Amino acid sequence: MSTIIPALVSLDDEIGADKKQVLRALSERFVAEGRAGDADELFAAAWAREQQDETGLPGGIAIPHAKSATVTEASLAFARLSPGVDFGGGEPSDIVFMIAAPDTAAEEHLAVLSQLARHLMDDDFLAALRAATTAEEAVQIVREAIGEVDSSAPQTEEAPQEQPTGSAKIVAVTACATGIAHTYMAADALAKAAKEAGVEFHVETQGSSGYTPLDPDIIAEADAVVFAVDVDVREPGRFGGKPVIRRPVKAGIEHAAEIIDLAVAAGDDPNAERVPGSASASDARQKADEGWGKRIQRILMTGVSYMIPFVAGGGLLMALGFLLGGFEINDVANDIVVNNALWNLPDGGIAAYLGAVAFAIGNASMAFLVPALAGYIAYAIADRPGIAPGFVAGSVALLMNAGFIGGIVGGLLAGLAAWWLGSLDVPRWLRGLMPVAIIPLLGSIFASGLLLLVLGAPIAALMDLMTDGLTNLAESGLLPVVGIIVGLMMCFDLGGPVNKVAYAFAVASLADASPDNPVPYYIMAAVMTAGMVPPLGMALASTILARGKFTPAERENGIAAWPMGLAFISEGAIPFAAADPLRVIPASMVGGAVTGFLSMLLLVQSQAPHGGLFVFFAISPLWGFAISLLAGTIVTGVVVSLLKRRVDA
Repeated sequence: MSTIIPALVSLDDEIGADKKQVLRALSERFVAEGRAGDADELFAAAWAREQQDETGLPGGIAIPHAKSATVTEASLAFARLSPGVDFGGGEPSDIVFMIAAPDTAAEEHLAVLSQLARHLMDDDFLAALRAATTAEEAVQIVREAIGEVDSSAPQTEEAPQEQPTGSAKIVAVTACATGIAHTYMAADALAKAAKEAGVEFHVETQGSSGYTPLDPDIIAEADAVVFAVDVDVREPGRFGGKPVIRRPVKAGIEHAAEIIDLAVAAGDDPNAERVPGSASASDARQKADEGWGKRIQRILMTGVSYMIPFVAGGGLLMALGFLLGGFEINDVANDIVVNNALWNLPDGGIAAYLGAVAFAIGNASMAFLVPALAGYIAYAIADRPGIAPGFVAGSVALLMNAGFIGGIVGGLLAGLAAWWLGSLDVPRWLRGLMPVAIIPLLGSIFASGLLLLVLGAPIAALMDLMTDGLTNLAESGLLPVVGIIVGLMMCFDLGGPVNKVAYAFAVASLADASPDNPVPYYIMAAVMTAGMVPPLGMALASTILARGKFTPAERENGIAAWPMGLAFISEGAIPFAAADPLRVIPASMVGGAVTGFLSMLLLVQSQAPHGGLFVFFAISPLWGFAISLLAGTIVTGVVVSLLKRRVDA
């Protein structure tokens, strides 16, 4: 089916006095020709896009466009208006193309529409449209431009262009909200302006039809980068450290020459704004040739970087909850939040209520930790189609009590499944459904099903074995040995099944605690204190002892790990462990064993199951708690500092 037909063309007809009337008339044309099912719905989508950013451009052009579920076939409608109508381009628009695409448009459809957008920067193309005498002639001009029919004119838009040999080298990324029109028009406008200025220029268009990343070598050699975008740039770290000019995508069309001049000037300005990150261009150059080990590390760090806000925000809110509501807030927070309000306070008053609110929000945030980790690990492998199966696999890992290790495994499985499914050569009619339905469905079945059917039973058996062993040791009176074991367990997987066995064992034993039977209090203190060691040890190493052996991002994580460790949020060490497990986990385990041993030896008791330093009133002797915690923290910090290599090594 042709993208444009004569029935979708209007030449010098009176179809509307303003842009709202024009959009409605063109929407009705799409419906009349069977290209869309509901004119009101299509008009609403186009009008919403117009409200977001007017689609008029200099030169009397307008390109209103929309994605909508009501569209059945990606199509173009063309109107040559006399007189022109104001679409916000600074002058009345007499050339109006309305682009309608399904919300699941196949890539080749979007690529065709993108070709049209590029031709709108061509003066000869516009002149031909203004001179067309019939709808059929206009259709022929457009179809030749977008490659639907052969043309005697040479097609040079996609041919490599000779780059100027000037000293300035600029790279750019263009992207608009729908990724159909402005993305490509901005790219061509900037390229044209750069050529006129004698600047070497390379652009990456991040559109709905996908994108091809710029060569890492080109990025490395660039003097500056232009982000002409209305949405987030994908993988911005590739441009880390480069001077940057940020503008809306429409400015890339209307003020291309000015933007190129600013980029050239920024390349020589040491005070210019720069893309966050350091020396990422050299990292990007290495990325193309990286081995599997480095690639897996990068994938894991992507997941960790998206997970950190959940950990930091949630952990600090939970700590605030303990501080305001007391150590029992862990058990009563949900009941207080559900059954009370600011005008119906619980028995503990405003402090108890606010503590419960803070704890409930923090607990909800922490519940996303493993799903976010898994989801964005899958995203790093398969891009957006991997997110849904990754999040599902992470949730299944929580269901299995598999912790962050289960999340990593689930994320890798989901990402690989989504990547493989996305690489299949499927029929054209199915391509639009792949990223929104087929890949999430099959990827989730594969990754989560494998976790449930293959890995669940071994994990459950291991948990039962460890619980029974700890119970027998505690009943035999070997408390220092139990302290060492629970210390090792608390630091082994930082919230995973081994950690949870030790914690569950300690919490369950509190039911039998009494002044005549203080052993459960000893166990609880050893478990909680040892669980505080990994984040505190990593914070000590990354912010004080060995800053040069940690990346800037890890040093920032280290600052957040201090309060999280003090609040007994072991997950504060996960960013470090996920990035470098072979050094971080052994160092944490050594420190945890030291802390567990000393806590038992000094007969430290904790009547609170959670909260760390914020429940100091439930811990005795406090000096014994401090000595045990300080010793383990120092041991972990020193050991990991010795094991770590410098980041620039």
